[in-house]
Amino acid sequence: MLKDLNLKHLYYFWVIAETGAIARASDQLDLAPQTLSGQLSAFEAKTGALFTRKGRGLKLTPLGEQVRKYANKIFALAGELDQVLSHPSSDQPIEFSVGFSASVHKMIAYRLIQPALQCGHPLQLRIVSGYLPDLLRDLKRQTLDLVISDQPITTDKLARVGDVHVKHLLSSHLSLFAAPKLAWSLRKDFPTSLHGQSLLTNDTDTQWFSELTFWLKQQNIDMKVQAEINDSALIKIFAREGMGTFTAPTVIRDEVCRQYLVEEAGEIQSVSVSHYAITRTPEPIHPGIKAVLAAAKPIKTDINKSFKNQ
Repeated sequence: MLKDLNLKHLYYFWVIAETGAIARASDQLDLAPQTLSGQLSAFEAKTGALFTRKGRGLKLTPLGEQVRKYANKIFALAGELDQVLSHPSSDQPIEFSVGFSASVHKMIAYRLIQPALQCGHPLQLRIVSGYLPDLLRDLKRQTLDLVISDQPITTDKLARVGDVHVKHLLSSHLSLFAAPKLAWSLRKDFPTSLHGQSLLTNDTDTQWFSELTFWLKQQNIDMKVQAEINDSALIKIFAREGMGTFTAPTVIRDEVCRQYLVEEAGEIQSVSVSHYAITRTPEPIHPGIKAVLAAAKPIKTDINKSFKNQ
């Protein structure tokens, strides 16, 4: 019976499972370790053994692993519900915290988050940029509501972060851009003209960069990474000053050229970049997340579109 389930004890168990030790959990919960240990013992008296000792830490038993999976879902939904109930008035903003992988282009980030700004409910938006493992940890800790990444979530990543849910948002081919004079010269014999050119990138540890490297090798093209800059906007400024070429999703080609005063050197139809939304629950109730997911549709660039100014 649900009335026999002590949600407070379940929450204490969940925090201990997430932190891996009673001492760390007691700091997070602001409870004395002895008190927390007693609460866990009371919970295990009804459920059975949930942990075994592992050095100074704790290891989940098979039953504990199963209970944690349910707890993940329960408290993920509870966190979303708490936000909604904290702002019952339709004119009171709901907090919406979104994390973007650092390799996601800023224009793509805006395009993907824009539907949330038109969801019909005012939002208090907070956006952070960082490395995917850090963002996923913050998602699990409920300091982020949504994570958007241009990296697929592999099985090993899922094993480390536990239950998360992934939805594909947008796909596009990649294009190479450069200062106008350089782009003009590269278009003449693209892609052979790329040989010996410098490449500016914001992350070499992504699926699309691996595909790009493989494609270059297939074409017998040698490009060197001139600089790795963890800021897509700064990369474009370097390129505008003639420091090298950079990639961006073809779907934002016009915006990139207009805003950064560069030109497209060529489109690489064999390489694409995809973007994913990562949430704690399969069907979030947060209006901002729902709007982002509802607007998702794979966007493929028209592969027959010719280069401008060619």
